[in-house]
Amino acid sequence: MVAPGGIGSKPFWDLLVSGRTATRTITHFDASPYRSTIAAECDFDATAEGLTSEEAGRLDRATQFAVVATREAVGDSGLDAAELDPYRTGVTIGSAVGCTTSLEREYAVASHGGRDWLVDPDLAVPHLYDYYVPSSMAAEVAWTVGAQGPCSVVSTGCTSGLDAVGHAVRLIEEGSADVMVAGGTDAPISPITVACFDAIRATTPRNDEPATASRPFDRSRNGFVLGEGCAVFVLEERERARARGAHVYAGVGGFASRCNAFHMTGLRPDGKEMAAAIETALGEAGVAADEVSYINAHGSGTKQNDRHETAAFKKALGAHAHRTPVSSIKSMIGHSLGAIGSVELAACALAIENGAIPPTANLHEPDPECDLDYVPLVAREAQLDVVLSVGSGFGGFQSAMVLTGPGRAER
Repeated sequence: MVAPGGIGSKPFWDLLVSGRTATRTITHFDASPYRSTIAAECDFDATAEGLTSEEAGRLDRATQFAVVATREAVGDSGLDAAELDPYRTGVTIGSAVGCTTSLEREYAVASHGGRDWLVDPDLAVPHLYDYYVPSSMAAEVAWTVGAQGPCSVVSTGCTSGLDAVGHAVRLIEEGSADVMVAGGTDAPISPITVACFDAIRATTPRNDEPATASRPFDRSRNGFVLGEGCAVFVLEERERARARGAHVYAGVGGFASRCNAFHMTGLRPDGKEMAAAIETALGEAGVAADEVSYINAHGSGTKQNDRHETAAFKKALGAHAHRTPVSSIKSMIGHSLGAIGSVELAACALAIENGAIPPTANLHEPDPECDLDYVPLVAREAQLDVVLSVGSGFGGFQSAMVLTGPGRAER
């Protein structure tokens, strides 16, 4: 994990169960000219996290996140690189905006701060090409673990992190790999990204209250808070993991993705496509709707999204939706675009591991149209066996993944 509020899985989990928020005024650049000037930033020092000076200078911030998170994941997994078959080991990384931070920085350099229409290529860094091709992010992770099997980037907007893990699972199921290193990473807190979300008024202008600005499902919500981060997992067949004594956090029971083909940023109010993804994922997992014990919502804090997925939960789970705890960790760590799906999966796995549901921070007055149990303000103890995590992305992408407790029988 690389997340706002702490680097590593333990600081991440400690932040979530405490109900604290990591949102603040942007420090990466002077954001004062913009409509929204707050974000959930990672306190990340590449050198302190073990990257060499060459890596720190060459790699984009999002790629640095991925390399550091990969090292933690592989170390935690107990995998011995010397015993891995490199051709049966693969990588799938999700990202919505790739190396945006470095691309924008280098454009500013090559164009003299945007003054020149014709840029000067001699001013650009020699590894600029790596910033243009997001595949470089997956390649760096592959080099980190010595993987020479399937290697790819999944970029489906804000569902990228979920979809990358789903793709990795499919590669194992079809026999293309034995071990997959998979996750999502994004470092989008940059002037161009902030300006783009300002233009469509998707982010909150609640700049005087950064710590409480992200308010999913609350009546007073008025947009999401931008974030950054990364989560990486080691995936393998359950029996293989158990045979080598690995600690299993959770099983991937089912996964599905749909697209509404409706609008670039808009959502149908009935949640039909997300509901279809949920129903398919539950069916693949062999899980009945009334077995779901927790839902990690997309919960971005925009009015249309929160109402959309509330409707989807009701459609997919029926009456059980009103008995199922739901929460949004974006209330604490913001929305890290293509990374957030994996970050939320990590929260789900740790919720199963620790028997606790992260709260929805800043939820004081629920929107009457959002009438489910959104676990307001305070974490809740619960034994979780079936957890549903969902994502919704611009372009109409809707994804759902079912995680199961490690003791549950395989599908």
